[in-house]
Amino acid sequence: GHFTWEKYLKETCAIPAPAHCFKQSYTPPANEFKISMKLEAQDPRNTTSTCIATVVGLTGARLRLRLDGSDNKNDFWRLVDSAEIQPIGNCEKNGGMLQPPLGFRLNASSWPMFLLKTLNGAEMAPVRIFHKEPPSPSQNFFKTGMKLEAVDRKNPHFICPATIGEVRGSEVLITFDGWRGAFDYWCRYDSRDIFPVGWCSLTGDNLQPPGTKVVIPKSPLPASEVNSEKPSMHSSTKTVLGHQQGQRRRKTGKKRGRTTKALIHHPMPTPSKSVEPLKFPRKRGPKPGSKRKPRTLLNPAPTSPTTSTPEPDTSTVPQDAATIPSSAMQAPTVCIYLNKNGSTGPHLDKKKVQQLPDHFGPARASVVLQQAVQACIDCAYHQKTVFSFLKQGHGGEVISAVFDREQHTLNLPAVNSITYVLRFLEKLCHNLRSDNLFGNQPFTQNSHMQRSHEYDHDRYLPGETFVLGDGLPGPLEPRLDPMDSALNSVNSSSHCRSSRDYRLQGYRHLHQPSSLTQGSTSALRRLSSGVTAAVLLLPPGSDRYLGSRDISRLSSRDPSSWTVEEVMQFIRESDPQLGPHADLFRKHEIDGKALLLLRSDMMMKYMGLKLGPALKLTYHIDRLKQGKF
Repeated sequence: GHFTWEKYLKETCAIPAPAHCFKQSYTPPANEFKISMKLEAQDPRNTTSTCIATVVGLTGARLRLRLDGSDNKNDFWRLVDSAEIQPIGNCEKNGGMLQPPLGFRLNASSWPMFLLKTLNGAEMAPVRIFHKEPPSPSQNFFKTGMKLEAVDRKNPHFICPATIGEVRGSEVLITFDGWRGAFDYWCRYDSRDIFPVGWCSLTGDNLQPPGTKVVIPKSPLPASEVNSEKPSMHSSTKTVLGHQQGQRRRKTGKKRGRTTKALIHHPMPTPSKSVEPLKFPRKRGPKPGSKRKPRTLLNPAPTSPTTSTPEPDTSTVPQDAATIPSSAMQAPTVCIYLNKNGSTGPHLDKKKVQQLPDHFGPARASVVLQQAVQACIDCAYHQKTVFSFLKQGHGGEVISAVFDREQHTLNLPAVNSITYVLRFLEKLCHNLRSDNLFGNQPFTQNSHMQRSHEYDHDRYLPGETFVLGDGLPGPLEPRLDPMDSALNSVNSSSHCRSSRDYRLQGYRHLHQPSSLTQGSTSALRRLSSGVTAAVLLLPPGSDRYLGSRDISRLSSRDPSSWTVEEVMQFIRESDPQLGPHADLFRKHEIDGKALLLLRSDMMMKYMGLKLGPALKLTYHIDRLKQGKF
């Protein structure tokens, strides 16, 4: 039959270590993490460094983590309530800097851009699913002979039955039952790798059965004498290794262990009470076709599959591919973040907005757009209002609204990048007077303060704003843009139109053609932006570079498609005083996509810029995002 602690404790005449001996929660923490979520973790091979890690496996209350920029040969496990894992942003908040992992295989100077590209559009593990680490016991309460469950450090995806072989000050010797010392190790009494009897059953992790060398006493012995023989690695090396190959190190099926809710609340067994029978997942033999070496041992104990991700087979993985996550080099999916602290305007119900997820995606751009627009409709006081701002598009996802006792549907336009998704949403939200509702980065608690001043003096400007190009236009001629159909799918309100006309008349009155360079023929560029056209109202010469520089080649292209050289050109042309810093952008290989992700603190920390140039660059990058370049 399969292994049960109740039967095993009776056979070995042993007692389990009480729960108060361990640095573990009395009620195991819930594991709400998902594969591919990102978090911050200490580099286990360089514990002074905090790195970005990705969840690549789950089992019970543990996470299998892989450091971004590392290969798949150094995965490690952490409990969900470990102090060594934190949400993204914790390191920076506490004045630290994220570091590349030991063995980062790219050039060290490329780390900042690698970091930006890795995090852009990634699913960050939310703060709420992290748990506070439990306190350490006040002293070492372990006694020799006590039983427990322990991580096999040579095969850390395994948790196995073990015994306290010796106690020495704050250290305990963990001896694995039935293995004659091959896997034993010393650890502190407050190690997170040791657990009370029944832990795996409570968390849904799979407990490995003991090895075949378990000593079953013929007559009852005091607990302190049970299994206290010194481990003998040398005398049984061949037998143990053969057994290890056949039982412990074979690849196992990937199966998520689950337990019933009632099981979670079972108290931990203590020496003063009889041990309750614990339910265990039914064990199966190895998968059909799995390779096993012939064994000479009689009646070996059956092996249960673990719920963890199997050990990676790196024999067929090219090193470059293993080193650099594909998401860092290309982003086929997008992720839009919701600003729940921002102004929702007169049309959206703030309470409903608070119930929305923190982000939409990562997913295809068209799907993310559909989710975001549908969320706006669902949160509206009157769905008809939001629906009226939209026009029929082609090739995109379908959204729906219910009003006038009918369900109405509409096709959104096809979009293919986060830039166009944001442009569409900015235009829609501007019409809804709920500016700064969406962004491509997570919002902080005070996000609603960041850009509010940009809207206050120009609240009724339409979603379609006009920005000065090389000179004064005659009639307003829209710039040809492959995404025009997408942007035109958002209607502007009539109030907005009159406001725009009024401001353009004011602009024409203030700026006579004579004040501009002769021969200026380009039209005002139309852009979708959730920002004001304050640039139109600036006095002549207030932007001294605007009329003289030739930006037509750059301005006609999506900034996210710029090359490193074009980014350098943008830096030089934005402000001649920034020219000397342009070479830094080549050194760090910053292309257009990376440029749009830069913040002043990043430029200071990772690129070595001083505060003044960093703030200037941030200003120009923000204008670029708003379509003002």
